[in-house]
Amino acid sequence: MQNQNKDAVKVLNDLITTSEDGEKGFTEAAGIAKDPKLQLLFRECARDCKSAAAELQAQVTALGGKPEDGGSIAGAAHRGWVKVKSTVEDSNIAVLEEVERGQDHAKAVYIKAIKADLPPQVKALVQKQHDGALRNHDRIRDLRNQYKAGV
Repeated sequence: MQNQNKDAVKVLNDLITTSEDGEKGFTEAAGIAKDPKLQLLFRECARDCKSAAAELQAQVTALGGKPEDGGSIAGAAHRGWVKVKSTVEDSNIAVLEEVERGQDHAKAVYIKAIKADLPPQVKALVQKQHDGALRNHDRIRDLRNQYKAGV
């Protein structure tokens, strides 16, 4: 495997881990949220993350690498924190705040990936997924603000 492909595989595997953490986090959030609309949104976001991970895994394979399969320890710890926090605060607001924190992390990982030296087809995929992560983040942030305002 060429050096550029090795670098691209590493970047993509970081994104796969982030996407899998996102899928698990959104699934967990759907189980904690009390509002059915939030539950539906979180399940939709979990599906989006799962689809993103599959796209990334296919790209890693196409580059001759071995795709990651599983989330991170930090992601598991964050999901545990969401459970604890939601038991002592308004669960909808607590879950939205923690999901937004998870999305902040995803945005940072995607921004780092965009700055990496990647083949054009990989860069295009990363940019497309970054845009989706940004939309998810902004949607979650806006909902958190609405819930805090009591709207």
